[in-house]
Amino acid sequence: MAVKVLIIEDDVEMNRLLQLDLEQHGYEANIAVNGLDGLRMFHEVRPNLVVLDVALPQMDGLTVCQRIRELSNVPILIMTAHAVTEEEIAKGLNLGADEYMLKPIRNIEFHARVKALLRRAQLSDDDGSQPLVYADDYLMIDVDARRVWVGGQETRLTPTEFKLLATFIRHRGQVLTFQQLLEQVWGFEYQTEHHYHYPRFRGGRTYPAILIPARNQFPSP
Repeated sequence: MAVKVLIIEDDVEMNRLLQLDLEQHGYEANIAVNGLDGLRMFHEVRPNLVVLDVALPQMDGLTVCQRIRELSNVPILIMTAHAVTEEEIAKGLNLGADEYMLKPIRNIEFHARVKALLRRAQLSDDDGSQPLVYADDYLMIDVDARRVWVGGQETRLTPTEFKLLATFIRHRGQVLTFQQLLEQVWGFEYQTEHHYHYPRFRGGRTYPAILIPARNQFPSP
């Protein structure tokens, strides 16, 4: 069965080119031309990957991204026609995007990012048979329900924070390299970075097994 890609883009010519290119590479490409249609098609198609423009009519791309991420862990690749600041990239990633690409889209890079996103999603699916709940006397995580409790109090996490914790739950008992964490949580473009710190939950307790990129080097979770 072909991998399903949902393209949410209001540029008709861009849609045509992306659809043709993806279908030539064996993907099933579905098109939506505004944010509301994109959300509706997401529910109908259940795609394996979403390619999402930022500037959309009826509902902007970042809101669409947030709505999708509340329902699913599907990989989301955001496209933008203008140069973005570090703060804008951080905002998109914190709302649940997995990758950013600047238009005009470069074909080789686009397919490399698509394959990397699908590969990471497949690795997560392969671990689906493992228990997806963690609990100790301080921290409890229910991955399927996307809920976290710290010291008995339910805590709201950003998509990046939750993705990091879920990665450790799925790989419990395993040693993950820093590069593996960067690829699975932040994306392959951060694999060469080496700055990190230990997280500290409220109350002062640390979990030294978890390495998080330093905030001045990566988008804040």
